[in-house]
Amino acid sequence: MRYRDLGIKTLRAAPQDAESVNAQLLLRGCFVRQEMAGVYSWLPLGLRVLRKVEAIVREEMNALNSQEVLMPALQPKEYWVQTGRWDTVDILFKVPSQTNKEYALGCSHEEVVTPLVQSLVQSYKDLPRSVYQIQTKFRDELRAKSGILRGREFIMKDMYSFHRTQEDLDTYYTRVLDGYVRVFERCGVSVKVVEASGGMFSEKLSHEFQVLTDAGEDMVLTSPSWKLGQNKEVATLNEGDACPDFPNETLSWSKGVEVGNIFQLGTKYSDAFGMTYTAEDGSKQPVIMGCYGIGVSRLVGTIVEASHDERGIIWPDSVAPFQIHIVSLRGKTEESQQQIQQAAQDLYDELRLQKVEVLWDDREDVSPGEKLADADLIGATTRVLFSEKTMAEGAAEVKQRKQKEATFIKVENLIGKLGL
Repeated sequence: MRYRDLGIKTLRAAPQDAESVNAQLLLRGCFVRQEMAGVYSWLPLGLRVLRKVEAIVREEMNALNSQEVLMPALQPKEYWVQTGRWDTVDILFKVPSQTNKEYALGCSHEEVVTPLVQSLVQSYKDLPRSVYQIQTKFRDELRAKSGILRGREFIMKDMYSFHRTQEDLDTYYTRVLDGYVRVFERCGVSVKVVEASGGMFSEKLSHEFQVLTDAGEDMVLTSPSWKLGQNKEVATLNEGDACPDFPNETLSWSKGVEVGNIFQLGTKYSDAFGMTYTAEDGSKQPVIMGCYGIGVSRLVGTIVEASHDERGIIWPDSVAPFQIHIVSLRGKTEESQQQIQQAAQDLYDELRLQKVEVLWDDREDVSPGEKLADADLIGATTRVLFSEKTMAEGAAEVKQRKQKEATFIKVENLIGKLGL
């Protein structure tokens, strides 16, 4: 894609009310636009990243043999009354209608998915079953803050599983836990698997997936090498204790952002809706449920918090908006300008032919410094620079965004050296 066609205008400075790093960089880089507190539009660059995260999540959920569905965000009040949560969930948006009825804007979907799957399950032969969706959620946060980490409208993947026995749920729960770790690893972030309380979703223990960053609001007791951790509500260890798996390391408290959580719901919601199945002996048995969430849009913000420098975002390769960012600088003479333009055009055409995601900054009315600053801010995987200096050597300057040093590569060797 040519930069001019992308239609973005980056900002030299973040808005004054953008306090978090993810808000500052995503707004400056024209990835998102804030419409009001806690509500954002996703612009072309941001949507490219978001869709890549969604694709990774989908692949891993499909690998767990879960089936994708799409449930309504607008939900019947009756379902929430039936589970007893209409008057107990303080972040629930309640929407009055001109028909004198009230509805809920979904902050979660237990109230919808349970009767939905109930209509499809009669006997033991219909279980186990798992469904998931990637959908917009709404929460009436008193103070939306931290950019896209805590919003009133956000995108979430929620998955629900239905089982005959606790043992079957335990087995699937473990598979999901491993699948979640793969999701976050593929998105380029390292998570701590933290035992936690179930909050408003469950009375049982659950697990959170925490990315350690100063932007976090949660406190996690862990050590550098330990993949696990504990939060304050359930901590059985103390700061300064030896790490259970790495005795040479001591435990300390770190801030974390929760990017995912999993719960064993038991029969809380199936009981509320009278959801049962007919067992092999003909008896009616309750269905046991699990619930598994990933904050998809929050994960994008968390990646920014965990991977940036003073110049901008450093996207992991798997979710970067573009693999290659070509920057062509103006030559001082007509001849040098033609050389630069032709070299950039040839590379751009070849990369597009090979289905490589490439952005070419072909703007003619922008200074070299602004082009380079925008490239660092946007954070594509690799920058390829054509200028009078590089063309004098028949080369381009190639720099990985996550590295400090650039290298000169002959134009005829670019495709091979870029590893594409």
